[in-house]
Amino acid sequence: MSLFLELEGPYMVIGVFFLLVALFVTTRDFMPRVAFKRGMIGTFVALSILIAIHFSLTTSRMDNVKKMFNNDETIICENKMRRTISQSIIISKKLGWRLENDLLKSDAYMRDFHVSRCVEYIYDK
Repeated sequence: MSLFLELEGPYMVIGVFFLLVALFVTTRDFMPRVAFKRGMIGTFVALSILIAIHFSLTTSRMDNVKKMFNNDETIICENKMRRTISQSIIISKKLGWRLENDLLKSDAYMRDFHVSRCVEYIYDK
């Protein structure tokens, strides 16, 4: 459950904002009486489905990245800390990285990377 909240928490907050917008719009005088019920239920169901799909895709990608890392393959992670120099960092066991829970850590690098922000590194040979 904590992984779900960690990954989908920001999207749930955005979903609450959309529900508030739907609440505001469907309670206006010019809207039909059934608009509130249909609008809120429809918005809630649509957002729930989208968040569930996102969670499923993200956890699937995370499992794939962990398998690749454990098989000594190279992965690439998004680096949001230094946007001016390099927007991504290459990570592998050969470069001294280790996997602890869902975090990739290195003694030579000052920050950790969450596996959800990583993908397979594809390069021309």
